[in-house]
Amino acid sequence: MRAKAAVTLKNQQGFEIKEIEIDEPKANEVLIRVVATGVCHTDAVARDLEGLVEMPAILGHEGSGVIEKIGTDVQNVKVGDYVVMSFASCHHCENCLTAHPSACESFNLLNFDGRTLDGSTPYHYEGKDLSIFFGQSSFSQYVVTKADNVIPVDVDNEEDLSLLGPLGCGIQTGAGTVINHLNPKAGESIVIFGTGAVGLSAIMAAKLTGCAHIIAVDIHEHRLELAKKLGATHTINGKMTNTVEEVRKITKKGAHYAIETTGVAPIVLQAVHSIKPLGTVVIVGFTGEVTFNIQNDLMAEGKTMVGVIEGDSVPPLFIPKLVELYKQGKFPIDQLVAFYSLDQINQAFNDSSSGKVIKPIIKM
Repeated sequence: MRAKAAVTLKNQQGFEIKEIEIDEPKANEVLIRVVATGVCHTDAVARDLEGLVEMPAILGHEGSGVIEKIGTDVQNVKVGDYVVMSFASCHHCENCLTAHPSACESFNLLNFDGRTLDGSTPYHYEGKDLSIFFGQSSFSQYVVTKADNVIPVDVDNEEDLSLLGPLGCGIQTGAGTVINHLNPKAGESIVIFGTGAVGLSAIMAAKLTGCAHIIAVDIHEHRLELAKKLGATHTINGKMTNTVEEVRKITKKGAHYAIETTGVAPIVLQAVHSIKPLGTVVIVGFTGEVTFNIQNDLMAEGKTMVGVIEGDSVPPLFIPKLVELYKQGKFPIDQLVAFYSLDQINQAFNDSSSGKVIKPIIKM
């Protein structure tokens, strides 16, 4: 079949709307009509960083949609189901079998290699193969993906469904880091560096767990105002205040936990210095080289620094929980988003990069 997609022809170039060819689903695959897809920083990294994904490609990895066709072996979904797509995992390595699929031993192969395990791709443009991204490539009107890469969700209509794509990556990363990995006790303190979609999702999750101090750090005042509305008890503008001193003033001795979402080296160090002895810093963003003193910054006070991928979530279990929390009004993801059409995708990325919009969503 033919469909429109936002194609990345070369690294560091804008998306181009092209008509592509899409193969029929194989026995263990499904065809999904994409209703909407989130725009994530990881898509921008894949677009701009040479060598991460083979070009040309269709990026996008926060898709939600409707099942149109199923392969002969598919049993977990049926035609007409509303679904969210998440990251791909093998489901049989040690990490997958112990409920840590985001640390799947084949994670990079399945999400960044650009091909299915048999070396093929269902997407083609002018006779050339287009690489798959995160097992889905949701910047397309239609997607072919493995059936175990989709999660049925209980919503009433496609308007509600259009909000849910970001649960597949950015939102589950923030919320899952708090709920699945840190699991803070009521009364403890947490500081979140960066109030984009990941950081704000962490703030909403921290509110649900009963944290006494939920401290949001950013340089955009409008984001800090939204953070306060969504559950932050304190906000810090990192451009105007000594962040570490302010966190210690609020918490008396440093926060129990810090979540670093920005990937900016100096801010990583601020996160380490903001936690109390025996505290934990979680790194969730793309982060390069950071120089720090192991003895002074970590060892001397028994601090922990850990990387967490995709909120350490099991998507078929965690995403429906987030949907239910949203329906109950306890997880208001609708306050994070702005909608764009497919032909506005480059503007959506610009608005995300500038900080104007928290979570752009492309409606197909």
